[in-house]
Amino acid sequence: MSPRKEALLGVALVVLYTGAISCADAITKHIASGYTAPQLFAISGLAVAGLCMLVTRPAGTVPRTRLWRPTLARCALGIVASVAFFLSFRLLPMAEVFLFIGLMPIMSATLSGPMLGERLQPGTWFALALGALGVFFLFPDGLHNIGAGHAVALCAAITGSLSLVLARYISNRERASLAQVFYPNLAMGAVMALALPFVWRPMGTAELLLVAAYSVALFAARWLCVLALRLLPVHVVTLLMSLQFVWMVWLGGRFFGEVPGMHVYIGAAVVTAAGAVLVLQRMMPQPGAEPVSKSPT
Repeated sequence: MSPRKEALLGVALVVLYTGAISCADAITKHIASGYTAPQLFAISGLAVAGLCMLVTRPAGTVPRTRLWRPTLARCALGIVASVAFFLSFRLLPMAEVFLFIGLMPIMSATLSGPMLGERLQPGTWFALALGALGVFFLFPDGLHNIGAGHAVALCAAITGSLSLVLARYISNRERASLAQVFYPNLAMGAVMALALPFVWRPMGTAELLLVAAYSVALFAARWLCVLALRLLPVHVVTLLMSLQFVWMVWLGGRFFGEVPGMHVYIGAAVVTAAGAVLVLQRMMPQPGAEPVSKSPT
């Protein structure tokens, strides 16, 4: 597949990812007031792991991976990032947490160099800076009253970025994409299930259907993310994930009556422009650039 086709397919996968993950976030927002995070994560994590087994061929088998060390590291990082983001949302306003999410493309770009050997062009840093500026447009109040919540959010952004870089590291070396969805979710479900005896609340049919819908959306989103990371560098994928804000604006207005200010639309336009710069750079051949060799393991 040509670089142009790879870039376009990668963009399409990320757009689909943002829609799926935004639907999952909307369901979370709806049911979070009545239930704890471990209850949601335990059920959805195990459900997503089960969905992976259903679509594996032959059905009912466990997806296999040869890269156990990076997979286990990604499982641990995913759990830490999920819990840290959940805690940061409890300790900080959502706007301040999303400022840290906006730092993830820059973090992942920095980590991609030493961990993946990916060359970063000067235009990439310009686009990343433009994307970070767009995030600040989305949330003009900025950071204030630095405290424990900010440290937790920073931990979430770092571990989340590391997990994404490891996902691309694994994707460069084997094509078992379902394994990258199966094992992190199985680990999440198993760990969170340990807390269920202390936090469990009975759920009605409507809530169980919502959790089922959340699990399907999460399964689709994470699989799409893994597939996109095969085609685009991790910092491009994470910056394009900012398109999730567009979905969130629509879902917030449609289901929760949230009307954003003009600064939100300006920020979204800046972030989208930054993503376009990175994609165009990806589609253009770089003079003197040599492909990074992939390990056969």
